[in-house]
Amino acid sequence: MRPIVAARLAAGIALVSIVSAQAPVLAQSTDRKDGDTTPGEAIVVTAARSALPPSALPLTIDIIGKDTLDQQMTIGGSVTDAVATLTPSFSPTRQKLSGAGETLRGRSPLYAINGIPQSTPLRDGSRDGFTIDGFFIDRVELIFGSNALQGIGGTGGIVNQVTVGAPQKEGLSGRVLLQGTADNDFHGDGLGWKGGGLLQYKTGAFDATIGATYENRGVYYDGQSRRVGLNLTQGETQDSKTTNFFARFGYELSSSARIDLIASRFEMKGDGDFVALVGRRPTAADPTFVPTSAVRGDPPGKSAASRTESLALSLTDKDLGGGNLVTQLFFNRTHDTFGGELAPQATFQDPVLAPVGTLFDQSENRSRKLGAKFSYERPVPGFEDLTAIVGFDALFDKTEQALIATGRVWVPPSDFRSLAPFGQLNLKLLGGKLRLAGGARWENVQIKIDDFHTLPSTTFVACSASLPAGTPCGLSTYGGVAVTGGKPKFSDLLLNGGVILEPWKGIRAYASYAEGFTAPDIGRITRSLNRTGINLDDYLDISPIVTNNREIGLEVKRGPLDASVAYFWSSSDKGQLLIARPDRTFDVQRQRVEIQGLEINLKAQLPIDGLRAGIGYAHIQGRYDSDSANPDGVVDTDLDGSNISPDRVNLNANYAKGRISALVQTQFYLSRSFHADAGKTRPDQRNNFGGYAITDASLRYQTDLGGLSLSVQNLFDKFYIDYSSDTRLPTDNLAFFAGRGRTFTLSWDDRF
Repeated sequence: MRPIVAARLAAGIALVSIVSAQAPVLAQSTDRKDGDTTPGEAIVVTAARSALPPSALPLTIDIIGKDTLDQQMTIGGSVTDAVATLTPSFSPTRQKLSGAGETLRGRSPLYAINGIPQSTPLRDGSRDGFTIDGFFIDRVELIFGSNALQGIGGTGGIVNQVTVGAPQKEGLSGRVLLQGTADNDFHGDGLGWKGGGLLQYKTGAFDATIGATYENRGVYYDGQSRRVGLNLTQGETQDSKTTNFFARFGYELSSSARIDLIASRFEMKGDGDFVALVGRRPTAADPTFVPTSAVRGDPPGKSAASRTESLALSLTDKDLGGGNLVTQLFFNRTHDTFGGELAPQATFQDPVLAPVGTLFDQSENRSRKLGAKFSYERPVPGFEDLTAIVGFDALFDKTEQALIATGRVWVPPSDFRSLAPFGQLNLKLLGGKLRLAGGARWENVQIKIDDFHTLPSTTFVACSASLPAGTPCGLSTYGGVAVTGGKPKFSDLLLNGGVILEPWKGIRAYASYAEGFTAPDIGRITRSLNRTGINLDDYLDISPIVTNNREIGLEVKRGPLDASVAYFWSSSDKGQLLIARPDRTFDVQRQRVEIQGLEINLKAQLPIDGLRAGIGYAHIQGRYDSDSANPDGVVDTDLDGSNISPDRVNLNANYAKGRISALVQTQFYLSRSFHADAGKTRPDQRNNFGGYAITDASLRYQTDLGGLSLSVQNLFDKFYIDYSSDTRLPTDNLAFFAGRGRTFTLSWDDRF
């Protein structure tokens, strides 16, 4: 453990110990479901694959309830923004449709809906944070750190979005929402609005839920009243339209068993009214700068868009043979369209089709998933203090990335198959004061890719701000080579274990070890192959990523106090790094990665009735072995902004009493410098990060005819360059984005 991290950990534990002394017991916190849940009801974290309470699991778990989620969504506009704002170890969002480079504890999180993975493991389009509207989400479950609870993915943690539950009362009920959004100067093209409705009906054993939302977002303006630049290729949330249709039908087979069918269709697409205006980054010779902006225009090709269609059938029984049965069949299909650049991309040129520098093309990810999940949990007969879980997961994924203007294949169709039995044990000792937990999951994976041919190799001049507008630029390293396909297979036994000590109610300490598993972005790897003679059956760069996560933590939930501190460290021998190319695409490199960090969170009820305050802190360090040609297993270079988040301090004050609720929160993103050991040359140029702070506020009043909310994002209209574009592509003037300036959202919602 590094001295600075050890010192911070000791300070955090001391802080929690001091403020917790002699505090009375606090009742267990609750997750509120549109008023359905009664105070004191125990939380069941479905993403943990167990009906045991969170205190019985050796994990860092956080739950964002419905009221908090709705409050944050009126500020930031999405579930991803809400999670990123509330979670200090989560990267600041890019405020784009793509979440590439957004990490949790320095690694990629797994987004799931009711436990169904939203990622495309073979070719990550980074759109998995936008697959359902938050209007239909009752709570978000966060499980921190690498683990294999939900199968592939989740090397940074799990972000599980639990959809609206079945109605509890007979008859008709529902919810409606209307809201409008405007920038600080109320520009006409910056106005947006959203409407949503949800109807629920229950009669006897049958219930139905049907809903829809529509949102029209305007363009964003920064703190200097300038349009925020557009990323035409990766996609935008600004200047877009979003629709989401949702349905849930359920039937109670008995007092403990029910069957549910849940369907959703989500689509976000750009309007195509604006094009990017190249910015100017600061240099040593000229420190002045202008961020990328936008002007009215017609971008070429189709606008970037994302569509997700999902269907899930589940059968659950809370008392089957004295245990809890959970089964699920699901189908998920995504189409992610990437927009076209104003200047033809070097990567897509082919002299057979058109003169080099004139061929326009754009790509689209297409993925289809079919899967099943089964688990059964119950105390062991005759030894009731020992709870056992057995289960089996199956996932079949088919993904490709096609060039839709010319009909070519960029990433060949790839089939992924995972079959994984698993088992978990949880032993209660000393009346529950001590618990031992552990288990194993056997991942059996096969990837099938047929023979294919990479795109031709084309070389352009290096991109520069001095080039005339529209000049093709960028250096392509693709080789136009034939690649022999294959059916590589991988299997691994993924272990986890931990100990939980709760000597007094509400005071818990734990230590854990867990292994996580994911596939590298095989699409990026296969499409960039540039030498002959490669056979995918023995190509090591497509071998899986296995991460080892270790964690120790202390939690105190007593009286007016809710506090936690956790120290974690993880490693992967063949991790995944995103390395920028000159044409603004990213390649994957496989090197050893080590990450360690410290998280401290403290919330307290203040002497003023209804007033709570909180502080959160995250410190993360990440390094990798930069000797990609001859890796020696020694990490010698800091991870950059494409792969790790800045340190952060969160402050908030929340007031709720009677009809009034209010929130003020500030996120301090702390400066970060990227270093390499002496004698090492960094393989890519990177910017250091200077840091910035953003303050938000929200006020709500509950009338007899519904609730009125006014929220303000970036209350002080701070001008800043966002962390991602400041550190990920430090020489690209077309990806130099400012963050959103002051933004107002006025909402009205009502439940009936």
